[in-house]
Amino acid sequence: MSNKETLPDWKRKLHEVIYEADTPAGKTFDVAILLVILISVALVMMESVSWMLAKYATEFYIAEWVITVIFTIEYILRIITINKPKRYIFSFFGIVDLLSTLPSYIGFLFGGANLLFAIRALRLLRVFRVLKITRYVGESQKLISALNNSKAKILVFLFAVLIICIIAGTLMHLVEGENGGFNNIPLSIYWCIVTLTTVGFGDIAPVTPVGRLIASLIMITGYGIIAVPTGIVSAEYSKATDAPKNTQACRNCNETKHLDNAEYCHRCGYELND
Repeated sequence: MSNKETLPDWKRKLHEVIYEADTPAGKTFDVAILLVILISVALVMMESVSWMLAKYATEFYIAEWVITVIFTIEYILRIITINKPKRYIFSFFGIVDLLSTLPSYIGFLFGGANLLFAIRALRLLRVFRVLKITRYVGESQKLISALNNSKAKILVFLFAVLIICIIAGTLMHLVEGENGGFNNIPLSIYWCIVTLTTVGFGDIAPVTPVGRLIASLIMITGYGIIAVPTGIVSAEYSKATDAPKNTQACRNCNETKHLDNAEYCHRCGYELND
């Protein structure tokens, strides 16, 4: 008898709905969770508006607990429908799902929590529910792969930019000095970073001809520097292969990214759904 047949039928069907999007039920579940996430994030934003919180405090409280219960049920179901729940619990999405439910329970367990800034701040963690959306966006996996492949190149590039900022900042401190507002090297480096990234707050500005010449060179360099990381990631993204269309997740180890015609998990060998 195969390992697939030894599982209860309800558990197998529930796993298909929660972890996969190839079936109508799975797609409906994904869309429903997406809507709940968006509503939850919108509520967090509206609660930060003082007059809305004062007027609709009760409605916000009820809605938040309804959403918390929904996410709690989803979290529990994701745990019980796989044979190795630790693979999900300690995964990125498992941690995000847990953080999505904790703030409300922490606020409930600690009496007078609204008087404590730390507890109030914890409630803002609910906005991280938006991270759950990436689970349902297939192209996000391709982008994450491109970013991961570009990591070493981008780090080297950022290190080179940091060296430029240190040298240029030190030079501006020597040229402009305190009379130009460049009181010390760290402040001058801050100015260089702001200028190089074309942000330009304007709180510090060179006044000498030489300082303005250096600033002009830094500004021109900034346009080229901004394009480099974009080009690196774009090149890796174009080379990245499309993510497998098979959305099946192994009920044993929760592994994904199986080939379209895969019958067994490529990690643990467990039989996949039909």
